[in-house]
Amino acid sequence: MAPEAIALPGPRPRRSLPLAWLGILPFAAFVLLFLFLPTLKIVIGAFQTPEGGLTLENLAGLFTPSILSSYWISIKISVASAVLGCLVGFLMAASMVLWGLPKVVRGPLLTFSGVASNFAGVPLAFAFLATLGPLGLVTMWLRQEFGINLRALGFNILSFWGLTITYLFFQIPLMILIITPALDGLKREWREAAEVLGASSGQYWRMVALPILFPALLGTFALLFANSFGAVATAIALTGSSLNIVPIMLFAQIRGDVLGDPHLGYAMAFGMIVVTSIANTIYIVLRVRSEKWLK
Repeated sequence: MAPEAIALPGPRPRRSLPLAWLGILPFAAFVLLFLFLPTLKIVIGAFQTPEGGLTLENLAGLFTPSILSSYWISIKISVASAVLGCLVGFLMAASMVLWGLPKVVRGPLLTFSGVASNFAGVPLAFAFLATLGPLGLVTMWLRQEFGINLRALGFNILSFWGLTITYLFFQIPLMILIITPALDGLKREWREAAEVLGASSGQYWRMVALPILFPALLGTFALLFANSFGAVATAIALTGSSLNIVPIMLFAQIRGDVLGDPHLGYAMAFGMIVVTSIANTIYIVLRVRSEKWLK
């Protein structure tokens, strides 16, 4: 009887990259080249001398009065725009989801919010200058029709409140986009149960709805704060050097028009990264907690 043939193991199949992963390669390359590597350069540059040695002098330079003042002004603008953006955006979203606004409004409002939340930079600055600038459409119309001089009343588009109002154009839509799913998650049974137990509308919001929405609201506030704090192009295009905020001082340091100390600019950028990272971390943690409540 012939012995059975021994089957020899064949060559192992080559492991190839699944085709599904090829679709994200352009985005991964984009993130690596324009987000990760520049951030790494900023972090390293913040601790380097012009000759390439290690130093902490750049970080110590952040505590000079002018730079501390710029951080403080940026924080105040970010807080003001985040608070107003949260308030107005919440009222608009609640009107759309809970308070009987016609359903036909929801689609256009969310579509506009998706576009407006990404509308910034030079086009946004030009739009507000053309509307509320010294010779803007609304400014001239109020002066000619009603004798109201915004400049005489203390309003200046190039000031603290001018920049804050400009930021609201993208802060309010961003708030609408983020808080709408949270409002959709409020179950009708919760309100009905509160009414059965004799709670008024105010008591329902104070004792049921707002405690459930609080993590989402606080997290969205943190995100809007970071969104405003990191806005660069809009501030530079609108105010130039008339407002002493961090992005403008950082731009001047990197470009070298004033002091010409790029490594101090890296330190300022590093400080902005720390602030925005803290705000984004708060947003992520609170968003996860909010989603657990609303499931």
